[in-house]
Amino acid sequence: MKKEVLKVVKIGGKLIEDDAKFAEFLGDFVALKGPKILVHGGGNLATEITEKLGYKTQMFEGRRITDADSIRVILMVYGGVINKNIVAKLQGLGNNAIGLSGADGLSIVSKKRPVKEVDFGFVGDVEKVNSEFINSILKQNITPVFSAISCTEDGLLLNTNGDSVAAEIAKAMSSIYETELYFCFEKKGVLGDAEDDDSVIGIITRDKYQKLLEEKVISDGMLPKLHNCFQALENGVKNIFLGDFRLLKEESVYTKISN
Repeated sequence: MKKEVLKVVKIGGKLIEDDAKFAEFLGDFVALKGPKILVHGGGNLATEITEKLGYKTQMFEGRRITDADSIRVILMVYGGVINKNIVAKLQGLGNNAIGLSGADGLSIVSKKRPVKEVDFGFVGDVEKVNSEFINSILKQNITPVFSAISCTEDGLLLNTNGDSVAAEIAKAMSSIYETELYFCFEKKGVLGDAEDDDSVIGIITRDKYQKLLEEKVISDGMLPKLHNCFQALENGVKNIFLGDFRLLKEESVYTKISN
């Protein structure tokens, strides 16, 4: 028996902050048929509020170091302001939704990242996803909206990379559904030339990926995203697409990740 298709869509913080583009994206998301899950970021707003409160934002190689002050801001911004606004907008468009973090139903269980050369603080790496809990929500025709917050089994909330959250959810749900993973961000896809927004690479296979790495075509910010993509493909995810806020439209320009 053929599995039902589940779409897991990750939207970046920069698109959320652009009201017109975000409204268009949400309209396309609501129009998707069948079960779907939305995962969102929000790092820019977290940084803005952190600085307004007089705290210092610390980064290492593009990744946020989350100290005790930062985790409180992240919980407020990701789990509160952004998450509930998205849920409310979906409800306004007739799409029943529920806002969740990894703590709800222990849906996204993580472990605190170990200290090596850098102490990332309250940052989590996903260990497992409660697919049965998430499926129980989908079966009620409710769309889960996940913030990038996970939880340890002993109840510690942790900041977690949003792309990783989306990929881990898609991988876990592939045991129940045929899962497709969509990464919506500010670019039309993976670019062959960082200075040319129209230089979208249509298909990236693993061999092509290795060649692009060797030629240093891929920017540092795209590397972890593509790493998540290939990990997901190897663990049951059927199709992966990367593009801008128009990614969910049939005629959109995008990059497809393929084995």
